[in-house]
Amino acid sequence: MPQKPLAIKNHAQETALFRRRCIIATIGVVLLALVLLVRLAFLQIKDHRFYSTLSRHNLLNVTPMEPNRGLIFDRNGLLLAKNIPTYTLTLIPTSTPHLNTTLENLQKLIHISTEEIQQFHHIRRQYRPYQPIPLKFKLTETEVAQFYVNRYRLPGVLIQTRMLRYYPLGDTVSEVIGYVGHVNANEWQQIDSENYTIDSNLGKIGIEKYYEKSLRGKMGTEEIEINASGHVVRTLKRTPPKPGNNLYLTIDSQLQAEIKKVMGQESGAVVVLQPQTGEILALVTHPGYDPNPFVSGLSQKEFQNLLNSPWHPLYNRAIRGQFAAGSTIKPFFALAGLDENIVTPQDRIFDPGWFQLPNTQHIYHDWQELGHGWVNLYKALIVSCDIYFYHLANHLGIRRMVHVLQQFGFGQPTGIDMPGEAPGLVPSPQWKRSAQGHAWYTGDTIETGIGQGFLLATPLQLAQATAILAGRGERFKPHLLLKSIAPSGTETPSPIVLEPPVILHHPQNWNIVIQAMASMVDSPIGTAEFFGRHPGFTVAAKTGTAQVYGHQRDEENTRTNLPKNLRNNHLFIAFAPIHNPTIVIAVIVEHAAMADKMAGEILNYYFQHAQHEPNLQDHHDE
Repeated sequence: MPQKPLAIKNHAQETALFRRRCIIATIGVVLLALVLLVRLAFLQIKDHRFYSTLSRHNLLNVTPMEPNRGLIFDRNGLLLAKNIPTYTLTLIPTSTPHLNTTLENLQKLIHISTEEIQQFHHIRRQYRPYQPIPLKFKLTETEVAQFYVNRYRLPGVLIQTRMLRYYPLGDTVSEVIGYVGHVNANEWQQIDSENYTIDSNLGKIGIEKYYEKSLRGKMGTEEIEINASGHVVRTLKRTPPKPGNNLYLTIDSQLQAEIKKVMGQESGAVVVLQPQTGEILALVTHPGYDPNPFVSGLSQKEFQNLLNSPWHPLYNRAIRGQFAAGSTIKPFFALAGLDENIVTPQDRIFDPGWFQLPNTQHIYHDWQELGHGWVNLYKALIVSCDIYFYHLANHLGIRRMVHVLQQFGFGQPTGIDMPGEAPGLVPSPQWKRSAQGHAWYTGDTIETGIGQGFLLATPLQLAQATAILAGRGERFKPHLLLKSIAPSGTETPSPIVLEPPVILHHPQNWNIVIQAMASMVDSPIGTAEFFGRHPGFTVAAKTGTAQVYGHQRDEENTRTNLPKNLRNNHLFIAFAPIHNPTIVIAVIVEHAAMADKMAGEILNYYFQHAQHEPNLQDHHDE
């Protein structure tokens, strides 16, 4: 059988096959290269910012560390403001792929209000994408547990422990301490951005605001390595924050609480200070408010309820309330009349119950309809005779009246270490022409003589003026800071500031006016009808009534059905003991004749409980 011939190799066919395979392989390589190039371009151009942020920050992230805010104590060491640890729910946008879905899931687990969601979106624009943004403060233990059970479904969501400001006494000292809150957009433009973050707290009002720099401390930093989910892998470098200074105030919080108890349901203000140092023992506005809800943020509805309350709890009457001084101004005009040799203690006038300027038709009435008969300076102060002071004002003239008022600190801020103090108003012809475009009339002078008309004073100014009177002209700047203690333990006492004194031509005139004020309390015809007994100490005082509506006399307020908010305000100033006084008090009660009664209860409490507390400092005058 013949053999089958061998097949000859077909080079042309093999070459064609090889070429086809090469072309296919080349096309495949080119396509793969194109895919890689497109993906590279996508990453480098479209997602450049995202991955650049991840590479620079999400791997090595420098995180600010909040300092512990300084504590605040009263003069006896009672804690008024402290820091408590709380759980805060935070969210890192770059680690949260589906932000809205994550927020919806969180709301199913934890009660998060619509306002809190809106606030989150509002402040989100002010954070870097890799920074944890606070979503909800003060989580409960149950909410924390609920979160950790479902944490695997919530990428980029963290719970952090933060220190939150807390005020143990609530509304007892809120008008003094104030409160802290989150930095707003306007504040962010004014503060040192290196020492704050956008979710830092800072003082909004009161001591918290005035001493913000001292209380704040210094921000620390922490360089950490984190993964894409925002969880910390390790800490690389740490610069610890520096705590703020602890502050001790001149306030006696027990006295402050007693004053609020005494004021009951009435609205008004009380200032108590030491005349020989200027230290403020109590500064009360009533009713007040609880500052704690402000720390984590009030809802708009809650804030509006406080703002629109008819009691005005957010209004600090003690330093911002500008009231007609009423008859509490009379001792200062009596002093001016004596020192200018316009009157003597023995000079008498007859008070028929009315006064009329020559060649005028207008009648000025006394608070007592039938008058007080023959009256000298002593009796005028004891019974608070308006007619006597109409005559005195007419003889003094507005120029000398303005001078004596300014000497005693009226019409100007006292310089207390609190923000927002009102200056009051000492009216003058120049002021009236400038403010109202009208000329000054003698009638304006007459009304100023009894603390009415345009004259306005704050309770703090009344207390300061009474302290100058108690010190026979010696004048100290009112202040609230007793001492500051740095984290190192260094103690810095607050200096007692001695201001220019009030000097009389005839120093004996101090005692004449003070003796009349003492008789006003003890005399059966004195106007401090409800002041009460004061065993163990002497007191000099002056009552005052300031008209709010029309020309109603005080007794007419109670006889008629005049609404309470239109009734007269009542004032009381006093110091005790008469020799070497240790306490000055100024009280104003809105629309109720209770100032003397309240002042009596407060003074009795002070001498029974508080006065033995030795906390005067050996400061050097500045």
